Amino acid sequence: MARIAGITLPPDKRIEVGLTYIYGIGSSKSRKILDEAKIDRNKKAKALSEDEINKIRQIIEKREKIEGDLRQEVAMNIKRLVDIGCYRGLRHKKKLPVRGQRTKTNARTRKGARGQRIKKLKDKKA
Repeated sequence: MARIAGITLPPDKRIEVGLTYIYGIGSSKSRKILDEAKIDRNKKAKALSEDEINKIRQIIEKREKIEGDLRQEVAMNIKRLVDIGCYRGLRHKKKLPVRGQRTKTNARTRKGARGQRIKKLKDKKA
């Protein structure tokens, strides 16, 4: 049972895919880490030896900013944008799309379900 950066990697998945369960590591970073550690990408996570897990852990710790540190940095970047009152900060504050997407239609992920918006509007009028 491989645990790296506080995340338990799924034992029945290939290690290349398992590493992507760690926040901040995608498929390309996963490949680079495994190449540097000289570990076969197709090996299952449960088949890794303690030595191989330690190699991966050391590479990640020395190179990558992951999990809590990365989440904190992202949150601080967003807070900075909101504090200085720039356009992107205002969009974050209003919970609207930040990167120029249209909102007349779509944007339901950021704005919430349509039915809830209509209920809120009806309640305000009444």
